[in-house]
Amino acid sequence: MENRIYSVSWINAYIHNMISQDFLLKQVCVKGEASNVKYHSSGHLYFTLKDEKAAIACAMFAGKRGGLKFKLEEGQKIVVSGTVDIYEKDGNTRLYAEKITLEGVGELYERFERLKEDLEDRGLFAPEYKRALPKHIKTLGVVTASTGAAVRDIINIAKRRDPGIEILLYPAKVQGEGAAESIEKGIEVLNASRAEIIIVGRGGGSIEDLWAFNEEKVAMAIFNCEKPVISAVGHETDYTIADFVADMRAPTPSAAAELA
Repeated sequence: MENRIYSVSWINAYIHNMISQDFLLKQVCVKGEASNVKYHSSGHLYFTLKDEKAAIACAMFAGKRGGLKFKLEEGQKIVVSGTVDIYEKDGNTRLYAEKITLEGVGELYERFERLKEDLEDRGLFAPEYKRALPKHIKTLGVVTASTGAAVRDIINIAKRRDPGIEILLYPAKVQGEGAAESIEKGIEVLNASRAEIIIVGRGGGSIEDLWAFNEEKVAMAIFNCEKPVISAVGHETDYTIADFVADMRAPTPSAAAELA
């Protein structure tokens, strides 16, 4: 009996049809390391997801980019949620991403986005609540750790700009358990003091390290503060909830001292 001969397009279409009927592959979560990351001018994102034994091509179309809350970069450990299918033109299997999260911190990013959206809806980020910074102040309040580069930079720069300035430091815990409560207390204490501007911040770190500045109680303390607040958390690329609520965001603690 003579074997039937099929075209390449027929085979690929057949494989596509078989895959599309597989319930598991319609919605799957896959973890691995991102590589070959390419942001296309069309808005589509292409990358490879790999582990120590295998790799799979991935695509996130422009219309799904709302499912990406950070800049995808080479070497990041990620979890990709989406659909596995075959790209019929070349016969290669692809994972079509609908959502991408960083492995281990994906839950924190989701909490961040939920709180950010909630506070924005409640008006805490509204421009009309932002206060102008007074000029030529005599007393500067600072809520940060009592040791480390952040407090040294703030003091050195503030004193360089005005040797006679008085600095009131509230030595807050800025990381770990109890940090949010400590920062909240520091803002409340300095709000009741003679400080004319309050800098709230710390040096750089991971999202876990900076998490206290993403807590609602810190956001509310900043919003309810009667004194203008400058947020100065981490490095220029770090953004926290405190940055959105504060009257002004400085990219670093040093920059905050230049603004005060």
